[in-house]
Order: sequence, then C-alpha cells, then structure tokens
Amino acid sequence: MIADRQVHRGFLATGALVALVAVMAGAFGAHGLQGAVSARGLEVFQTAVTYQMYHGIALVLVSLLAAAGLANRLLAVAGAFFLAGVLLFSGSLYLLVLTDIRWVGPITPLGGVCFMVGWAALLLAAVSRPEH
Repeated sequence: MIADRQVHRGFLATGALVALVAVMAGAFGAHGLQGAVSARGLEVFQTAVTYQMYHGIALVLVSLLAAAGLANRLLAVAGAFFLAGVLLFSGSLYLLVLTDIRWVGPITPLGGVCFMVGWAALLLAAVSRPEH
C-alpha cells in the first residue's frame, strides 16, 4: 500500500513538474523567441509545449486513476511512456528550434510512439480487471 501511494505521488509530482515546465516554456516561446527564430520555429516550439502540457496532465491523470484502484502495473507503464514521450518528443523539438541541430529530428517520432504506447497502456488499464 505504501509503495502504491509513493507511485501515485510520484506521478502526481512528475506531472505537475512537466506541466509547470510547459507553462514556463510556453512563456519563453511567446516572449523570448519572438524575432529570434522563424515563424515555423515558433510553431514547432509551440507544438512541443502543447504535447508536453497534454502529457503532464496525463501523468496527473495516471496518478488519480492509480489512487482510484485501476491496474497499477499498466498505469505505471503508461506513466513511464508518457514521460519518455515528453523527453523524446518535446525535448527533441525544443533542441531543434533552439540549436538548429538537425540530427535530433529523427528522435521526435520515437517520442510520438512513446505517447501512443502510453495511451494504449492507459486503455488497457481502463478495460482490465482491478488488481488485488
């Protein structure tokens, strides 16, 4: 029970941190990048912020669903893949816009796959029998 509570709190804290950083990145993009990068760069940066925020909220949701008794193993998988997706997808887009390092571009789709795996795990948690 204590381990489960720590998992719930861990995803809650991680989700809140991911969302906080998304808000900060969004403000930086809106105010700090104007004129420093192209319009396309701003659009790509905003895409990174948007997906980061969605998945920060998804991590909070994972925490709440785990506390409600859904399949913890599947929720842990979902949370891990959501976090990996943020790091790979949003992180690679931030790097691409801020540094113009082109080799990070191919990493972005791996983050997208992580997001999909996370959502699939969440779906499985929703339709699975509760763990005892």
